[in-house]
Amino acid sequence: MRQGRRIVAAFFAALLCLSVVIPVMPAAAEELEQTEELTREEKKERKRLKKLYKLPVQTNELTGWAKGPGTYGEAAILMEVETGAILYAKNIDAHYYPASITKILTTLIALENGQMEDKVTFSEDSLSFLEPGDAYIGMKAGNVISLEQALYAVLLASANEVSYAVSESVGKNKGYDYDWFINQMNVRCQELGGKNSHFVNANGLHDDDHYTCARDMALIARELFKYPKAFEIMQTLQYKIKKSKTTEKHIFQQNHKMLYEDNDFYYEYVIGGKTGFTDQAHNTLVTMIDNGEMKLVCVLMKSEGVNVYTDTKALCEYAFSNFKKVPVSGSETSGDIAEILPQEEGGFVVLPEGVGFEKLDREIVPDEGTAGEAELSYTYEGNYVGGARARLSADYGKEEKPEPEPEKEISGGEKKSIDARTMDENSGEDEISGVLKKIGTRKIALAAAVIVLIALIFALLEYILLMRKKKHRRR
Repeated sequence: MRQGRRIVAAFFAALLCLSVVIPVMPAAAEELEQTEELTREEKKERKRLKKLYKLPVQTNELTGWAKGPGTYGEAAILMEVETGAILYAKNIDAHYYPASITKILTTLIALENGQMEDKVTFSEDSLSFLEPGDAYIGMKAGNVISLEQALYAVLLASANEVSYAVSESVGKNKGYDYDWFINQMNVRCQELGGKNSHFVNANGLHDDDHYTCARDMALIARELFKYPKAFEIMQTLQYKIKKSKTTEKHIFQQNHKMLYEDNDFYYEYVIGGKTGFTDQAHNTLVTMIDNGEMKLVCVLMKSEGVNVYTDTKALCEYAFSNFKKVPVSGSETSGDIAEILPQEEGGFVVLPEGVGFEKLDREIVPDEGTAGEAELSYTYEGNYVGGARARLSADYGKEEKPEPEPEKEISGGEKKSIDARTMDENSGEDEISGVLKKIGTRKIALAAAVIVLIALIFALLEYILLMRKKKHRRR
């Protein structure tokens, strides 16, 4: 009996163990499948990044141009600031979503049209569009801060509600509104040479109609170098908006990792920049660099994670190691140019090692209304490398007169020009030519028609005579 009970107890114990083991086993198998799936996803992502890295770099196709590294993004550009020379180009005109690097242009329009002490007021519209996950600093309707405080929030914290409030407030004293600000963003981009952009908001939150390209963003960032205040803001790592009657206290930090000395991505020559990210845009980054000899703007679009930082550094090192600034003065030897004029910025070209000034193509664009001065533009295989201002020589634009033919010694001590001798030898041809000219084209055509008609008449008469002869023979 006891033995039977033991058997039954053992049976139920086995069932209990089995009931515990059975659900565990599928869970373990599921976990294993997830691990394998994650590994496959990682491999797939690495393969995709490798493919992006190997995308064609257009400047690498230039003859003798220093070969630049690949990047883990779909588009990248490296531009020298003072000349606008493009040192590195990868899909620089293709359309991409910019995300928050849009705020570089927002800042430029604000600096060009406002004063630091201007008031920025927060309306309901500047807050109502925010969704979970959007960057913001927690401003409320009715808050009022200065434009200076607002730009710190725009460039450091990438605050979307502040960007909207800036676009509503800048120019308000002149009767301008939000729509004017957005329109001005597009107008200004085009004035700077941008041809592949369309902006519909001031913060960069996703919109299918809000796009730009690497070249346009580099042109916008280059223009920002004219405003030291922008760099004062961007080089600030932490900023505090103090509590006041119109707002609460807000503290925020710079997001660009290359500006922090204790960061793995720190780069000593970085002087400013702006980060960006949305699900559609992926990672975007604008970085301003100055090593004391050369100023650069680097733009990366549709990249992935921290690769934007490693790629930026790699491109800067590539530029500093392979390119040099060559003054136009002393290099230009054209007789059309009397003098290269001094100017605050420019007056030189940026060339890679092995490409000399003599290999460049030059275009002269004379000024309208300024006599004797012109803009010189230099390209290498179609790629712009720099320019200068010049004073043109007195002979520029004049048609070159043919030099007189040398005189030839004739026997007997007489001298005749080669033209005169040729005329003597071909006097018959000249007389015929003169007659033809007198007759004129129409008379020649008429005479030709008469000759053809006479020929036809003779042919017809000959045919009639031939037919008569045949009849006569038959008879």
